[in-house]
Amino acid sequence: MAVTTPTRPAPAGRPPRPARSSFAPLNFWRSTIGKKTVMAVTGLLMLLFLIVHMLGNLKIFFGRTDFDHYAHWLRTIGNPVLHESWYLWIQRFVLVVAVVLHAVSAYQLSRRDLKARPTKYSHHQRARAGYATHIMRYGGITLALFIVYHILDFTTLTLNRHGVDGAAYDNVVSSFSVWWVTVIYIAAMICLGLHIQHGFWSAAQTLGYNRPSRDRAFKGVATGLAVLLTVGFLIVPVSVLAGLVD
Repeated sequence: MAVTTPTRPAPAGRPPRPARSSFAPLNFWRSTIGKKTVMAVTGLLMLLFLIVHMLGNLKIFFGRTDFDHYAHWLRTIGNPVLHESWYLWIQRFVLVVAVVLHAVSAYQLSRRDLKARPTKYSHHQRARAGYATHIMRYGGITLALFIVYHILDFTTLTLNRHGVDGAAYDNVVSSFSVWWVTVIYIAAMICLGLHIQHGFWSAAQTLGYNRPSRDRAFKGVATGLAVLLTVGFLIVPVSVLAGLVD
């Protein structure tokens, strides 16, 4: 028996449009709260990765042997169930999906907000909203470009001056010994800190964990995480450039 697609009533002069799919995950994604939830969850997933990544980076202060051993250990996670480097590729795939979903959600929500805004903000609201929007929008674009650069520098080693597979310590020192590379990382990490400061608090609101009574606490945690990660990531390139790690 043939299955017909239900249609929606259409204004006069327009052909009827097929009804949207009743597939629940797709409808959730199309909704505003769905996109905000996707942004929040993917943002928290990336935040968790950044904390672990930062802690791993700090092992460089224990010397070449310890840092290279740590880099090699990352490739053996999951052995013998997973072959060498499989875990890293799984992790990269998950992070790429998270970044894409996060970016697409942010773009679509921004477009939806511009179309739905009935009135202009007051001067105070406009200044506050404009600041947050610029932080998240342009900071996000900057971070996306930085991620590409970072992959080419330390994953594929395409842009790394040393560029020897397995020589993680020397690759890091070689890259951060160039002043303009360190400047790029400093700028990117400042953007990251500002992004985390606003994004963590926003995610807590979206997921329903924040309340007026907890607002100050969540803002404090957001600021603390932003400062911790910014300083934690910057201490390595600055130390290399200053000659404290060589």
